[in-house]
Amino acid sequence: MRRREVLKAIAGGAAVAMPCAALAALAGGGGQAPLADTRSGRIRGYRDRGILVFKGIPYGADTAARRFMPALREPPWQGVRDTVEHGPSAPQKRIDGRISEDCLYLNVFTPALRDGARRPILVYLHGGGYDSGSGSSALYDGVNLCRRGDAVVITLNHRLNAFGYLYLAQLGDDSFAWSGNVGQLDLIQALTWVREHAAQFGGDAANVTVFGQSGGGAKIATLMAMPAARGLFHRAMTMSGQQVTAAGPRAATQRAQRFLDELSLAPTDLQRLRTLPFERLIEASRVRDPSRIEDTSLYFGPVLDGTSLHRHPFYPDAPGQSARIPMLIGTTRDETRAFLGHDPANFDLSWEQLPDKLRDHQYVDLNPHTVIAEYRRLYPDYTPSQVFFAATTAGRSWRAAIVEAEARADQGAPTWAYQLDWGSPLDEGRWGAMHTLDIALVFDNTAQPGSNTGDGAQARALAASMSDALLALARHGDPGHAGLPAWPQYSRQRRETLLFDVQPRLEHDPRGGERRLYERVPFVQRGTF
Repeated sequence: MRRREVLKAIAGGAAVAMPCAALAALAGGGGQAPLADTRSGRIRGYRDRGILVFKGIPYGADTAARRFMPALREPPWQGVRDTVEHGPSAPQKRIDGRISEDCLYLNVFTPALRDGARRPILVYLHGGGYDSGSGSSALYDGVNLCRRGDAVVITLNHRLNAFGYLYLAQLGDDSFAWSGNVGQLDLIQALTWVREHAAQFGGDAANVTVFGQSGGGAKIATLMAMPAARGLFHRAMTMSGQQVTAAGPRAATQRAQRFLDELSLAPTDLQRLRTLPFERLIEASRVRDPSRIEDTSLYFGPVLDGTSLHRHPFYPDAPGQSARIPMLIGTTRDETRAFLGHDPANFDLSWEQLPDKLRDHQYVDLNPHTVIAEYRRLYPDYTPSQVFFAATTAGRSWRAAIVEAEARADQGAPTWAYQLDWGSPLDEGRWGAMHTLDIALVFDNTAQPGSNTGDGAQARALAASMSDALLALARHGDPGHAGLPAWPQYSRQRRETLLFDVQPRLEHDPRGGERRLYERVPFVQRGTF
């Protein structure tokens, strides 16, 4: 909505779904609202607790006319564009707010404009795998992080699922050559926009930190191996998100063929994919993935296409182009309680039920009885349910974090590791240190809707500690700060890991017995084959 439309709506008594601060800024006139210049036109934001906020800034054109192709630059506009609402999220199965193929928007939170302060810039890549999510969640509000660290914070949306990662290069003409990674190319386009506008928003183009949770961390790991991303960011923090290998071209083509079959399209009909309603493409992506044991929809993620991604992100080693980038790799102790804890039966398992449960959910081909015997030796007090959550966490995502940390250590690249041990106090603690728990802590947003931390004294203290670690990484290239014990870089010899808890502490090779157990089988990133 433009300013005159907002004022007209207010005068007419209409309900306008905007933040109160944004409404106040707009209604109060241009003198109160911050104005910024972008490459395509002027924008007007609003103030929130002393921070200047601009939401829904376009960094690319509507992708509807460019399905499966790299996006174009956003078209220019005349006058001043009001940027006080988030832009639409990418098309996806989980609908939370507006969705549209016109989804290339970012949000900027900054203490000041054009003041030459050269603040660190922190760019957050959202989770949801490569399938869902957006940068619009209240948990990603950057105001507290800006105020805490005198930094610029940016969140964004980009193409997801089939729109961002459907590999059609082997089935179609040259216009589909980039299709398997256009979601990643959107991120590169956003980071290019950030570099161009750093000074305008009071930031330093030579000090950009990318951080992301779950799928966001995986996207960062992939960017670290993409030549087009070289030089666009200078520090990285991944939170429970890894990408050791990308999908191979054969596997990605097999998924694309299954997708086409679901739409009753032959390879000769590929051009029709560009004009079908996006809802049909989303529905077709629900077809079962051929590579997965469990009944899940098609996997979409980065593809080893030889065009934009020429090597696996962290196989057979860490990418050389990112060797000088300081990187913080983090996990949570009880990741899978977020996924598997919604079934109450998983909290009351018997030893007899456990083998079949592990066979379905640990994601590695290791004899469940061997796993159970080793966990009972390592942790004799664990119940069957505790073994279930611990083993599924170790067998799914945690192992990949170790692989990446080892690869970086072998390379001599500056790398630190953390594990969140502190558990959510909600529901009598049943969720533990679940997947996503560190988001509110790193953003210092424990009071925001959607936070699983609660807003008690422990949560606030931990939020201060973890957000300061991110800010220290961004400002100094090292996450250590005065509120933490000495935190050396990760090495294979000692496997130094900072455990965030009520009292943060450094441990060498935490969960080493579990690591050695799962090293008995090769790690294969899901979606590779």
